[in-house]
Amino acid sequence: MGEFVRLEVADGVGTLRLDRPKMNALSVQVQEEIRAAATEATERDDVKAVVVYGGERLFAAGADVKEMADMSHTDMVKRSGALISSLSTVARIPKPVVAAITGYALGGGCELALCADVRFAADDAVLGQPEVLLGIIPGAGGTQRLSRLVGPSKAKDLIFTGRFVKADEALAIGLVDRLFPKDEVYQEAHAWAAQFANAASYALRAAKEAIDRGLEVDLETGLEIERQQFAALFATEDRALGMGSFVENGPGKARFVGR
Repeated sequence: MGEFVRLEVADGVGTLRLDRPKMNALSVQVQEEIRAAATEATERDDVKAVVVYGGERLFAAGADVKEMADMSHTDMVKRSGALISSLSTVARIPKPVVAAITGYALGGGCELALCADVRFAADDAVLGQPEVLLGIIPGAGGTQRLSRLVGPSKAKDLIFTGRFVKADEALAIGLVDRLFPKDEVYQEAHAWAAQFANAASYALRAAKEAIDRGLEVDLETGLEIERQQFAALFATEDRALGMGSFVENGPGKARFVGR
């Protein structure tokens, strides 16, 4: 367990919890603790899905600018790869991941939210990529993940202007998927994750990999990725249990074992 980031596990759901007063700034230490928590969530068999959560007040207000301000070009050349890979460790968790966004999710905080599969936000949440206002650009995946999520023109508008995006606009452009009152966001995100506690884990893993890898390639290559993942699932015990249950009892009644 890190000083500022921890993984809390209950009933099949792992909560990757940021807790660095006052704004959950993503310092180098926090980045590495995110990497460690995401790796733990990946490796633990009792974690079936993950909620990324910054607490009741805010998600994460961005990078630790005071820390970055003193870094030279060569310092950032050395650090930038680890910065990107620390958040990408969240994106590569082979399980369903939902971001529960309260308050601000700005800069690196927004980039962390973009690493989730879906995003639930408070109806008063504020998101954005304001790095241009500091004379830089997003450096932890924002230019790439945001444009893939909302389209290049909307991403350019947000990144070029650095403007803040209120929750209703974020929902309208697809930056977040659902809005809730702020005191219900974590509960709703946890409930969404909990539905996978007894799901066919390897089928979910295959679906996530097929979608994510398929988005990186042309259609024909994507279809081949899907074909391979589909065929591979016929080696799992859950596939046999699922199809057997369907034949005998109809859909939605299988008891999976995660193998």
